[in-house]
Amino acid sequence: MIGSARIKLRPWQQAAVAVGSAMGALLDPRRADLIAALGETTGKPAFERVLERMKRSPEGRAVLLERPRVISANVGHAWDLPENTFGAAYARFMGSRNFSSDDRPPVRFMDTDELAFVAMRAREVHDFWHTLFGLPTNLIGESALKVIEFEQMHLPMCLLSVVGGTSRFNQKQRTLFFKHYFPWAVKAGFQCTDLMCVYYEQHFHEDLEDVRRKWGIIPAPTAPK
Repeated sequence: MIGSARIKLRPWQQAAVAVGSAMGALLDPRRADLIAALGETTGKPAFERVLERMKRSPEGRAVLLERPRVISANVGHAWDLPENTFGAAYARFMGSRNFSSDDRPPVRFMDTDELAFVAMRAREVHDFWHTLFGLPTNLIGESALKVIEFEQMHLPMCLLSVVGGTSRFNQKQRTLFFKHYFPWAVKAGFQCTDLMCVYYEQHFHEDLEDVRRKWGIIPAPTAPK
């Protein structure tokens, strides 16, 4: 259950968790639990705005009503879809990296079940966005996706992740990111539809390029050799 492990924090406790999570995540960006805690403790106003947008969208309302979870039991059929489909592209993305949709940390610091679901949904659609934008999971790809996530949700954690990620770039990576990926990500995040209002699972059977056009997705640029 999304809300079964939720913890009610006082304001000073919330600030302490946010600071501790931020410091830990900067030291070790692989700590998904710290990044998740940072997103929750600093992102409540942003998640509230996302929730209101979802309530105004027919497809977003359906997501809120049915509360689909991106877990293997629910998305496993993507592996059986035709190779041109969005679902098959997602399956290839996950399978080629030995990723599991069941590995996301639970939401712990949201006040209500509804906000907890929105926070969990934002976490679980991350790999759908990787697939749609054609971004790798290396430091450059993750930093670029965080730019798009910030434009879509205005989560402080996304901005902090970009700062933390780019601080670890070597000179070649920094040049590549700011010359090619950053300008693209700013444009891509601004141009596409409100991605939190999309019921992705209902579009698995559709052609990948068709859903990209429908949602205004600009795929990532090819990195120069």
